[in-house]
Amino acid sequence: MNAVTLRTTNAERQHKRRVDIIDVEIGGRIRARRLTKGMSQTTLAKGLGVTFQQVQKYENGSNRVSAGRLRRIAEILEVPTAFFFPGSEQHATEVSPILTSAAQFLDTARAVRLVKAFSQIENPQIQMALVELIERLAVHRDTEAGRA
Repeated sequence: MNAVTLRTTNAERQHKRRVDIIDVEIGGRIRARRLTKGMSQTTLAKGLGVTFQQVQKYENGSNRVSAGRLRRIAEILEVPTAFFFPGSEQHATEVSPILTSAAQFLDTARAVRLVKAFSQIENPQIQMALVELIERLAVHRDTEAGRA
């Protein structure tokens, strides 16, 4: 084998794989559930024994999550493993509509801004007051919709 052949072989090994849509979907669900629980990437990473950068790569789909790692993520995030797979029968029966709705909301820019701002509030009493305010606003909105 000559030097040119070795370089080509090494380059082929280093070729990046394409991002698969299912990896992106699973990563998005990991992110949504993590945010629903108010958990940072660092906290999830510590539970998995990886860096927060690795969690970022899982969440954006650029790194594939192994089956064993996905099982551990499900344990930490307190959902069945099927939660991460779109269209699964178990997903539809075991995950509440509220959690599914929350996961969809958490996939928006507004949710990320809200969670980021909320996590910067250090006073737990202020955090609780905000949660109660938002809950009252949501109930008020539902009440108003019922009258219309």
